[in-house]
Amino acid sequence: MMGFDALVFTPDDVDLSRSPLAGKVGADTYVLGAFNPGLTRLPNGNLLMMVRVAEALRRPRFDGHVHAIRWAAGGYHLDAWPLEMVDTADPRKFMMHGGGWKVMALTSLSWLLPVELNADGTAVVGVHYDRAIAPATDYQCYGIEDARISRVGDRYLMTTCSVSPERHSTTLYSSTDAMDWTLEGIVLDHQNKDMLIFEGLVGGQYWAQTRPLGDLYFAYPPGSEWRAGPSINLATSPDALHWKPYDKPGIRPHAATVATARMGGGTPPILTNDGWLTLWHGVEPSGVVGIYRTYWSILDRDDPSITVRTQHAPLLEAVPALTEPLQEQMYVSDVVFTTGIVAAGDHYIVASGEADLACRVTHIDASVFAGGD
Repeated sequence: MMGFDALVFTPDDVDLSRSPLAGKVGADTYVLGAFNPGLTRLPNGNLLMMVRVAEALRRPRFDGHVHAIRWAAGGYHLDAWPLEMVDTADPRKFMMHGGGWKVMALTSLSWLLPVELNADGTAVVGVHYDRAIAPATDYQCYGIEDARISRVGDRYLMTTCSVSPERHSTTLYSSTDAMDWTLEGIVLDHQNKDMLIFEGLVGGQYWAQTRPLGDLYFAYPPGSEWRAGPSINLATSPDALHWKPYDKPGIRPHAATVATARMGGGTPPILTNDGWLTLWHGVEPSGVVGIYRTYWSILDRDDPSITVRTQHAPLLEAVPALTEPLQEQMYVSDVVFTTGIVAAGDHYIVASGEADLACRVTHIDASVFAGGD
C-alpha cells in the first residue's frame, strides 16, 4: 500500500548564501525548516516542490529583547520586542501579553524555494535559487508560507499564505511553466487559509477548499455527528480571482473523535474515477502544537460538498525514524503536514512537511482509496 517513504530535502540542503535575505538582515540566520512543499509535474516530466524555507535569527534574544525579521520596501529589518511583553512557549512564534485578542510575531521569515525532483520524486535534480519567491509587498512583510500548486487547463495556480500585520491572507500566483510566477494578489481575506484549488473545473467554475479561522463557533445540537470548530469549506469562482463561499458545508470534524478536532486542507483535490480525491490534516489537541496527521476523502465530482468515501484512520502519521538524523534540529514532533499530490499511474506521489522541518515524499498505492468506511 505504501512504497517509497523518505525525506528528500532538509534544512541542511539549503544554501543560505543564495537566500533572498543573504547579506540583507544584518544578523546571522539559519534554516529553522525547509518544509510544507507544494508539488506539481513540470512540462519536462520532472516534479517541482515549492519548498517553504523558514529562515530564523540564530540569536533572536539579546539586550533583553526578542527579535523578528520584517520585510519593507527598503529591505529587511529587525524588530525588537521586550521579553517581558511576550510569551515564547511556541518555538515558531511569540505571543504578545495583554490586549483583548491574540497578537503574535514569528521567529522566522519564510520564502519559497523551487526544488526540482526526478520524475518519481525520489531524488533532487536541481535547486532553483534564481526562481525563489520572497516578500514583495506590504501584506507579505512577515513572509510567504505553505504553497499549494494546482494545474488547471494550461495554467499552474499556486496559493500561498501571506503574513503581515495588515492581514493573514491567501494570495495567488499564476504560471504557464511552474517556474516563472506572477503574483495575482490577495484572493481570500484575513485568516482564511489552506486554500486548495481543484485541478479541474466543476460545472464550468473554478472550485477551492478553504479554511476560515476564528475564536468563536456555534454548537451543533446534542447528539449531532459533527463537532463545532474549524472546518474545510468550499468556494467557487469564474476566474480563480473572485471567490464566493459555497452555501453547503464541506468536510467537518466528527464528534466521535478528537483526532480531527481541528482540521484544514492538505492537497489540491484531483479527479479520480470515483470523484475528487483530497488529502487533509486533522489535529489532535496535545501539548503546545498538537498531533498532526493526514486523512483522505473522496468528494462527489459534481457537488464536492458531498463526501462519497472517507476513512477515520489516518493515512499518514509522523515517522520519528525519518527525522532521527536531524534530532538536534528538531523543535516540534508528531507533525506531518501534507501539501502536494501528483498521480503516477498505479500510485500517487505525496509531498508533506515532516516535523515542520523537512520535505517528505511518500508513494501511496491507488488501491488505498478504493474502499473506506
